[in-house]
Amino acid sequence: MTHGDRPRKIKLAFEPTSLRIPLGEIEVLRAMPETTRKSPKYGQIAASIREVGIIEPPVVILVPGKEERYRLLDGHIRIDVLKARGDKDVVCIVATADEAITYNKRISRMAIVQEHKMILKALEKGVSEERLARALNVNISSIRSKRSVSIR
Repeated sequence: MTHGDRPRKIKLAFEPTSLRIPLGEIEVLRAMPETTRKSPKYGQIAASIREVGIIEPPVVILVPGKEERYRLLDGHIRIDVLKARGDKDVVCIVATADEAITYNKRISRMAIVQEHKMILKALEKGVSEERLARALNVNISSIRSKRSVSIR
């Protein structure tokens, strides 16, 4: 061991379990602009939620001094879509500290090869091309072309 042979304590960035939180207990950091609601990204997220549910849970943090109140750190579009659908609650990941970072800037976007493999895997599991196209809010021809990507 290092540092005088004592174990190092590492603080977890998230609570070990997720929580189902009523949407009314989640404070959003900004209003959703109408232009965002009309964007392709918003439509794709709404289609994905409609077809397969929430894939990536929103990230919240407990508001200091307010029990049962959470501040939304990541997932504004997902929360807006759920509210528009009339959903009452959502499973969230609870952060332990508000580091004021944007979580989406810390993740890698999917490469073409990964997207190809994901589509093949979904099709192998019995998801139809039509349903996959609806879930991703794309034309079915896009699914077919991504399905047949040549990987060397």
